[in-house]
Amino acid sequence: MRVPISWLKEYVDVDISADELADLITNAGLEVEKVEKIGIDGAELVWDREKILLGHILRVEDHPDADTLVLAHVDYGADEPKVVVTGAPNLKPFVGKGDLTDQQLYGAIILEGATYLNPYKDNKPTILKGKALRGIYNDSMLCSQVELGIGDDHDGIMILQKDAYAPAMVAGMPLQDVLGDAVVDIDIIPNVARAASIIGVAREVAALTGKTLRYPDYNVVQEGPSIAGKVKISTENPELNPRFVAYLIEGVRVTDDEGNAVPSPWWMQRRLELAGQRPKNVVVDISNYVMLEVGQPNHTFDYDFLKKRADDYNDGEIHLITRLAHENETLITLDEKEHQLYPNNILVTDPAGNLSLGGIMGGLNSEIADNTTNVLLEAAAWNFINIRHSQRQLATHSEAGFRFSRGVHPSQALLGAQRAAELLRTLAGGTVAQGHIDEYFAPPEPVRVRLNLDYAQKLSGLSLGMADIAELLKRLEFEINEMDENSLLATVPDHRIDVEGPHDLVEEFCRVYGYDNVPSTVIADVLPPQRGNREYEVESRIKDTLVKLGLQEIITYRLTTAEAENKALLETEDDRPYITLINPSTKERVVMRHNLLASVLEIAADNTRHADRIAIFEAGHEYIVDEDEQLPREEARLGVVMTGVNSAESWQSAPRQLDFYDLKGVLDGLFADLHLTVRYEAATHPTFRPGRTAKIYLDGTQKMIGTVGELHPLVAEQYDMRIDDDQPVLAATLDLATLIEKAADDFDLATISQYEVIREDIAVVVDQGVESAEVTNVIGKAGGFLLKDATLFDVYAGENIPAGKKSLAYHLTFQSPNKTLKDKDVVKLRRKISGTLKAKLGATLRE
Repeated sequence: MRVPISWLKEYVDVDISADELADLITNAGLEVEKVEKIGIDGAELVWDREKILLGHILRVEDHPDADTLVLAHVDYGADEPKVVVTGAPNLKPFVGKGDLTDQQLYGAIILEGATYLNPYKDNKPTILKGKALRGIYNDSMLCSQVELGIGDDHDGIMILQKDAYAPAMVAGMPLQDVLGDAVVDIDIIPNVARAASIIGVAREVAALTGKTLRYPDYNVVQEGPSIAGKVKISTENPELNPRFVAYLIEGVRVTDDEGNAVPSPWWMQRRLELAGQRPKNVVVDISNYVMLEVGQPNHTFDYDFLKKRADDYNDGEIHLITRLAHENETLITLDEKEHQLYPNNILVTDPAGNLSLGGIMGGLNSEIADNTTNVLLEAAAWNFINIRHSQRQLATHSEAGFRFSRGVHPSQALLGAQRAAELLRTLAGGTVAQGHIDEYFAPPEPVRVRLNLDYAQKLSGLSLGMADIAELLKRLEFEINEMDENSLLATVPDHRIDVEGPHDLVEEFCRVYGYDNVPSTVIADVLPPQRGNREYEVESRIKDTLVKLGLQEIITYRLTTAEAENKALLETEDDRPYITLINPSTKERVVMRHNLLASVLEIAADNTRHADRIAIFEAGHEYIVDEDEQLPREEARLGVVMTGVNSAESWQSAPRQLDFYDLKGVLDGLFADLHLTVRYEAATHPTFRPGRTAKIYLDGTQKMIGTVGELHPLVAEQYDMRIDDDQPVLAATLDLATLIEKAADDFDLATISQYEVIREDIAVVVDQGVESAEVTNVIGKAGGFLLKDATLFDVYAGENIPAGKKSLAYHLTFQSPNKTLKDKDVVKLRRKISGTLKAKLGATLRE
């Protein structure tokens, strides 16, 4: 929101600099992004107070020796007028008109030695030097906007016209005192919508400085015939359109007799330009001006266009209806874009069709035309959530939508309509019909908030009394209904839709009191007991362990589609019901996911296009509908995907592809860190390749905590993974909640032994159906505390091994915590291990 200081001063006295004002309101919660200065100290081009002046154009004559040049006689405060040689085309119409004094035409004149921006030298600062122009010496210049650094118009000189709204203009006064200005640019975030207008900012400044706020005159002179019987308004959705106000203004002038747009007065154009709006014509400019001034957007319809439609459907009485869009309904807006409307889009219509997109933009067919003479002015209130959604859906944004999407109270509709109607009367030559339409479909209840003194003091840290707090709130236009020493009851001003509870009142009086004045204090309350969050701590531990094991954490969308998730399943589909979004942001994010691994696979597939090695994981939730519960189950899962080379290529070794055992090694490292013992059992799964899939169980139980394996090639193909034909994709999905629950919080730490380690190998022959994990488990229990490790390093079946058997070879590591082991100790342990293996598994030693 660009706020010109000169415009702001119309409503509140400002006796501090623009920079000081920016600091003041920023500290009070209105964040100023920048301060732009025009002509004054700190501006890109500072106007010399002695040489850049206001000139009064007295007469314009032809140049005696140049058809394209004219001689302008300009009063600039000296004893004699200055004759300025200029080629400005907008002075040509005044040639031969004689004395122009009474027309009150003013311009900016710069004298020799002053600096201006030269449009013929890429707007570089240039010092004006006198020289002869076709025989006439010229040492001054009448300037365009470009040369002064205040606009883009270089088609002619800037002409200012003195009128009732313009400042007192006297020939020869420094241009700084006429057009010098500063613009404070405020970031209007949703919770400061109150400041999305010049008056809104003036209200803040008045409260912070103790100055008096001056409101514009909202009175309307109504001298035309009555509006009764000409227009009626109704709504089908009062919760979306709580108020609708309309005035009829007849006889406005949009174009002159030559078909040229009737401009708004220069003071209005100047304010609009400083606020970031491009002037168009007097009617459009008034509409934009009131929106910026009051904060209430308004819209003007061509009344005769509406009346012609009404002659066909209602014997001449216009009937405006606000309603939701019908199926397959479209609307072409003022920006000439055709929109396919959604069922939640609110429209202004009549029985003949739609007219505008409520609260956002008018329709092209009913806009003000060059031949418009009668205007129906409307100002309405709209539901801010609906406007916000509609803007996003239709990708259509406007200054009106910007304000309505942040919230404009219905009380402002009448004020905005009154202000615009009177300006259309005084500036556009219109006559306002007597009466107006004001359909207040859903008046909101006044908001009253009780504030207790002890709560206010505790929350603010201030020792103010209730009377002091009341005075601060009154400066923000809160009405104090009840008050005693310990509490007050305040009515929230209707322009403040963001105030709901006592905490808001505390914030408000603190803002006005000044955050800088809040004393620094030591907290007096007792700190609450500090309690750990075990679930969060263990989850963080799991993530840290996986990162140490070489994986990278990712975070994916919780939203997906059923089709995207079914790519992770081969020859089957997930037929469980999904949680579906009513209003999804994109067609790719419509349901809450069932399968976290599918989300991780999407990211892995995208990264195969530009990465040789992928090792990623995500800890997140799956959302499962529970028919017995109102809310879904949020099941914590851990997904891991690995593919590509195991390490970078080096002179020492060639890289190899990651395989099942690389992923299993990562998982074993995780389980070891959590002090969990697990077992792997061969399994099948629609996501994984047959024969290369295992289910993971907590050891000694039937509690399955996950699945690990090689992704089925057809599933990898469905994800369009850019990998070699023989490159495996490894994946695992784990029950994160169980991992967190079962992870050991307390465990014994073994003393590092100072005694020698003895390593031996053992090979045993077992039935093909015996799993290596079972053999490892038996070896570990038989070896006892002296057996530090048993690692499988070879599996063999074939020559010299009986049919139906296989050989498993292990590295065994022995170490005692308190003595050096002797050969006889190790022999004894080997015998015990082999005997136990034979007794439990029927194993025999392989010689």
